[in-house]
Amino acid sequence: MNVLVIEDEQKIADILVQGLQASGFQTHHEADGFRGLNTALIKSFDAIVMDVSMPLMDGFQVLAEIRRKGIHTPVIMLTARTELADRLQGFESGADDYLAKPFFMEELIVRIKTLIARKTGNVENVVRQSGLTLDRFKRLAEWEQRSVALTQREFVLLECLMLSPGQIFSRQQMLKHVWNVDFDPGTNVVDVCIQRLRKKLSGSDLNSMRPFPIETIRGVGYRLNNA
Repeated sequence: MNVLVIEDEQKIADILVQGLQASGFQTHHEADGFRGLNTALIKSFDAIVMDVSMPLMDGFQVLAEIRRKGIHTPVIMLTARTELADRLQGFESGADDYLAKPFFMEELIVRIKTLIARKTGNVENVVRQSGLTLDRFKRLAEWEQRSVALTQREFVLLECLMLSPGQIFSRQQMLKHVWNVDFDPGTNVVDVCIQRLRKKLSGSDLNSMRPFPIETIRGVGYRLNNA
């Protein structure tokens, strides 16, 4: 999968390129809107990650021109401008997603994968990982022949873990992705949700011969064991 990154801040661009490449993406970086637009018009990409505030042309102008030219590549806008009017302008210009700075690389990668899958028609209704099965259409999870219905929060949290097996997610990252909270309010809502998932899927037998794949990384967060 090939991703175009249009970002004028070099430190952020480096983080984006390195993080995407570490996750298996090929990347091409442009440092301003004008060059980014030209590259988007002459080369084919699976997704575009683009800042809003950039020199020469801002992200909204680039996006509007891309869509005017009939290019339907999925676009995720990155910006520190989080006012509703800015988000609406992005969506009205043709953005597929909108992520506020500062952001978590893991969340961005999940969003990119989801957008590309939707665009190519390869969205899997059923995700299987580490012995777990997640039915996205019915919002059902199955573990060792035990099938349970999930709440919206439980579903989003489990989907996030299953789409990035082995990746450690901090509680703060989960709060941002699942509850849209940008700071840690000192709540244990993440831990409660994880425990509820474990109990739902394991039933009363939490000492099964096969360990439940959601692991607690002490002092850090959680991950889905893909061993």
